Amino acid sequence: MADVKVVVPGDAIDTHTEEEESVLRLGPGLIQQAGKVNAIAAGVLHASSDTNHFWVVGNRRRYVPAEGEPVVGVVLGRHGEGYRVDIGSAHDALLPLLAFEGATRRNKPNLAVGATVYARVSVANEMMDPELECFNSHTGKSEGYGELTQGFTFKCSLGMARRLLNAKAPVLNALGDQVPFEAAVGVNGRVWINAGAPEKTILVVNAIKNSEYLDGKQSKQMVKELLGKQ
Repeated sequence: MADVKVVVPGDAIDTHTEEEESVLRLGPGLIQQAGKVNAIAAGVLHASSDTNHFWVVGNRRRYVPAEGEPVVGVVLGRHGEGYRVDIGSAHDALLPLLAFEGATRRNKPNLAVGATVYARVSVANEMMDPELECFNSHTGKSEGYGELTQGFTFKCSLGMARRLLNAKAPVLNALGDQVPFEAAVGVNGRVWINAGAPEKTILVVNAIKNSEYLDGKQSKQMVKELLGKQ
């Protein structure tokens, strides 16, 4: 979508695309009733022509789970069927014991309370608690999902988190050119960073936090200044 379109609850959304037979995918902020799509949250409407995916990006305070979204969560406890995970939503999420790459009844990961995990929302609806998985159910591979060890996790706004997931995110690209680091961004407003040395991790975290209200050029200049102080 070339033009920015702001929507409010109740607005009708035109989901017409050239690929009439493609499956319509609705993300956060949208609902389909009686064959029509309407907004249920205020924000900026986004669309992906490649996947026929529509969603609304706002800066709400609490994360509302949506199927297929990546999240960073913290293990709160374990029960017979899996782990209870805090993802910042109204209800804790369930992470089944077998929802990991190669997991079997005899061979499954043993996560401690307090462990940080990068997962994908596999079930999200109003009738039940959200469910997570730490692998791609189509390929059977982890593809980066799983327990996040070492590193540091911090919170940011939900809007900022979605911008960081863009492959062209200016601050991450500027940092990546100068500082080697790993990152896991959850759309629930949590970001995990591991840059090895503590001072490098702090630099990356500060740069990301400082970039929220900066454009691409300003972000690159800010990163340059932070690196100059090292």
